[in-house]
Amino acid sequence: MKLLHTADWHLGRQFEGHALDEDQSAVIDQVQTAIAAYNPDALIIAGDIFDRAAPPESAVRLFNNFIERMTAETPCAIIIIAGNHDSADRIGAMAMLADRRRALVRGPLSAVEKPLILNDAHGTVAISALPFGYEYAARECFGADIKSPADVLSAQVSAARPHISPSDRWIIVAHAFVTGAAGSDTERPLTRVAGGIETVPADVFTGAHYVALGHIHRPQTAGAPHIRYAGSPLAFGFDEEGNEKSMALVELAADGKATVELIPFRPRRTVRTLRGTLDEIVNSPPSDDFVSVVLTDEGRLIDPMKRIQERFPYACKLAYARDIKATRLSSTRSASALDDPKTVIAEFMTAMRGTPPTDAESQIITSTLSALATREEAAA
Repeated sequence: MKLLHTADWHLGRQFEGHALDEDQSAVIDQVQTAIAAYNPDALIIAGDIFDRAAPPESAVRLFNNFIERMTAETPCAIIIIAGNHDSADRIGAMAMLADRRRALVRGPLSAVEKPLILNDAHGTVAISALPFGYEYAARECFGADIKSPADVLSAQVSAARPHISPSDRWIIVAHAFVTGAAGSDTERPLTRVAGGIETVPADVFTGAHYVALGHIHRPQTAGAPHIRYAGSPLAFGFDEEGNEKSMALVELAADGKATVELIPFRPRRTVRTLRGTLDEIVNSPPSDDFVSVVLTDEGRLIDPMKRIQERFPYACKLAYARDIKATRLSSTRSASALDDPKTVIAEFMTAMRGTPPTDAESQIITSTLSALATREEAAA
């Protein structure tokens, strides 16, 4: 049995104010190409299909066109769940039009979690699709004392387990933050309680042969080799620079052992940081990538972004290296070191200009601090 696992498409999202319609259309075409090339038995989209509950028409049209093409051109089954960015009701409404022999679409929570059953030469594969739900919705659904995302998912797995035969190879699709996963800056918290614990332990999925996760945007395993995040097809923040995006092609053996091949996405543009003087930056090869610029010029410049965007139209952020150093120094200074003003001044000067105080400057610092201390004593 072959499964193509993706997640976190976030259709309708923008990158620092720039529309991503063409970028998202390109990676969706790559999903379609992968289905044609690898002929998986099922496509899994593990939540956050859209970026918000009421997505723009262009995003809905893009997704609908993909589903229409996929169902018309391939025999591939499809499994879809709502993520925390989606409207559960919107995703659930798609189930009304789906062929239930080859589709499982889950939006709102349900106390009865029946799987989609697929067959291959080795027997049956049961796929449980567990949509994201907040604690208040889970309490209404399951009538239990549910206080955390871990409680929500535990209740969902418990609702799914009675429908799984001992002979089934079991796949769980979920949208959660599993303990040990490395997140990104652009992921929305999964709990509405300030300071609440949003992580879910991996042992919630005990008994599953493969767990297809969504929510975390970096492709990775979490807690065990068979518990995997597909990651998002595109980077949505500069903290994801250099993070290769991929789909997971999962092959399930007769004994349920899952082997994974990563199929890289090739985005239209990457996310990267450029560092140098303004002259160096504006004389670099032009690019349509999303760019964050760190200028190493000593003095402040007049409207440098205007010149940069002539070369890099999707330049989104601008900072000065000296400001970053000063911020880093401020954030890492220990409370005990603040009791030594001479050291603080010396490190500040080093961070701002790259060299420590000279002997003459150190003497000035010492004499000035001594004079200030004398005045304070006299005032006391």
